[in-house]
Amino acid sequence: MSHEHDDTPHELSAASQSYLLTARSIMGADQPITISRLASHMRVSKQAASEMAGRLVRDGLLGHSSDRDLVLTESGRAAADAIFGRHALLEWLLTKVIGLGWAESDEEAMRLQVAVSPRVEAAIRELVGDPQTCPHGNPIDIEAARRRPAGIPLSSAEPGTEVTIYRITEEAEEDAELLSYLESQQLVPGTVAKVVEVSTSRDSVALDGPTGRSTMGLRPASLIRVLPGRADESLFHRMPARD
Repeated sequence: MSHEHDDTPHELSAASQSYLLTARSIMGADQPITISRLASHMRVSKQAASEMAGRLVRDGLLGHSSDRDLVLTESGRAAADAIFGRHALLEWLLTKVIGLGWAESDEEAMRLQVAVSPRVEAAIRELVGDPQTCPHGNPIDIEAARRRPAGIPLSSAEPGTEVTIYRITEEAEEDAELLSYLESQQLVPGTVAKVVEVSTSRDSVALDGPTGRSTMGLRPASLIRVLPGRADESLFHRMPARD
């Protein structure tokens, strides 16, 4: 896969980059991109979201669908993929080299991604081993997504079966408490766990993992993708050995 991205994403403002990542996340969740959703995800007013969306439309990064919802243009999707790829590289660096936790590294990567030059980005990629996903298992671009299995929601897994944690979706990444909980329970991509219970009456999923019994609500569990049984280890990025 080529990593020769156009430099345009590096020149976008921090706000523009955040909105493009948010639009990418909404699209990845198979939801229409609307001003209301952008405002909710970005925790801003609808007016602020509308103004930024208008700016991105003028820049050719967002467009309108036939039903007036927003869509990422081809240029917008390429820019969003490039930004997400740079964000993912920073997360690998911050978690595996510097030693920050998932939630903290996500916040720091958001701050740093606007300042990383193409030269530094290439150096980080070489250091962390050219990953095809972020540390949470989300594909860095559409090419990687097409090559990888989709997985099923943890909330749909059969009780009594063994599953491999596959990816923590981008929507789930927005929940810092959930990220911290999953990391503390070692429920990270590549981890094998046994589904103990999926209960609509209790609104909970229970599974046995590396640290013992873990429980979460059906909603968070629906944002976590798993693969039945023990998945192929090649699906999960491993950092190169360092001297």
